[in-house]
Formats: sequence, structure tokens, C-alpha cells
Amino acid sequence: MPGLNFNDRVALITGASTGIGASTAVRMAECGVKVSLNYFESQTEAKKVAESVEAAGGVSLLIRADVRNAGQVSEMVVRTVKAFGKIDILVNNAGGMVKRVPVVEMDDATWDEVMNLNLRSVFYCSRAVVPHMIGRKYGRIINVSSVAAFMGGGRNAAVYAASKAGINGLTKGLAKELAPYGITVNSVAPGVIDTPFHAKAETGSYDQFLPSIPMNRVGTADEVASLIAYLASDDSSYITGSVLHVNGGQYLG
Repeated sequence: MPGLNFNDRVALITGASTGIGASTAVRMAECGVKVSLNYFESQTEAKKVAESVEAAGGVSLLIRADVRNAGQVSEMVVRTVKAFGKIDILVNNAGGMVKRVPVVEMDDATWDEVMNLNLRSVFYCSRAVVPHMIGRKYGRIINVSSVAAFMGGGRNAAVYAASKAGINGLTKGLAKELAPYGITVNSVAPGVIDTPFHAKAETGSYDQFLPSIPMNRVGTADEVASLIAYLASDDSSYITGSVLHVNGGQYLG
């Protein structure tokens, strides 16, 4: 992307096999960033992303790891540092709806599953990379939240919304804690984006969302990736603790 400044940077992107994560990986590769691509289940898709990264002139490393598991996260970070020598950028993108359940019917296991995937994973990955960033007095952490954090989510998605709201709180707290070390921490909150997420989340037709979106269309993964790339660049050095919306004007909160 012309105009963005990166200085021999290395990025770790979780959930990089599809959607926003995949687009972010390619966009950063176009900027000359070396990218470590995390995936868990979608190996075939992850390999295609790696091929796209290389086609864009970039360098990638594929790592299968469950970001809900602290041990696997630590190993993922070790492998990235071993391959590239450092980690400058962390994009906490992995997450999902898990399933739609009314609160009165939700058991503890489902609550934990949603929180582990969407919030605990951000904590694990951030905790693992921060020491490497502190040592170099530089870092960019971008967390992917959701418009659901501001409007409570859709049908039977209150816990999903809570997990994404938790990301925003963690973002602001980490931003304060890490600012003295030259590390910025920001959150991106996408609205309705045309990605495989919506098929898995059973959101139905995109047409139902259009009346609430002033731009009268859904967004693309590339449009979110463009913002993430900016926040990951050297150009965003005075932005931290912010939650930035990518939703075509869909402010439902």
C-alpha cells in the first residue's frame, strides 16, 4: 500500500486463513511486512493465503495453533521469533460466534467457549508477544472487536457481544500499560462485513442489515484490512487506546 511506512517489520496474525485475517495478511505483505499466519482448522485456506502472500512478494510462515491454549500460543510466538528474529505487530483477529444461545439456556461450558475464543485468546497472544516488544521499545497490537460490542449483538448473541466489549476494555488498559515502551494498542470494530463469519454465525441474508447501514451496502474484508494495516504502520505512532469503527455508518449503540 503506497504511503504507509513499515521498517522491516514482522507481523503475527491470528485467524489468518479467511476473511479479515487473510486480507490483512496480503495487505501487509504488499507493504513488505513478513507475516506469520496462524490458523487452527482451515489448513487448505491458510495455504492459499500463504500463496497469495508470496504472490504479493511477501514472506510468510504458516503456524497451526489453538489460540485458546496458552502453551500453543507460546510455542507459536517462539516459532515466529525463531523464523524472523522478532515480532513487531500482533493482529488478534481469531474469534467467532460459536453458537447462538439465549442467556437463560446457556450453560457454563458455552459461556467459557465464547470467552475463551474471543477474549482469552487476545490476552494469551498479547501476553506472549509483549516481552519481545518491550525489549525493542516498539510494538503495534491491533485487536478485532465488533459492532456487536456497542449494540448488544444480534439474535441470541449477548455473550458474543460481551466478549467483544471485553476486547475494547482490554485494549484501553493495555494501551495505558504499554505506552511507556513505545507499544500502541488499538481495536478495530467491524460492522457487517462480507466474510465467511456471517455464514457460520447464521446471520441470514445481508439484505436485512441494509436499512441500518447509511451506505446501503455491507463492507469488504479489504476495507477492514486497510485500517488494520494503517494502525500497524509507523504512521499511526500517536494513536493508542482507540476503538475505530468500520461499519458504513451503522451506529446502533
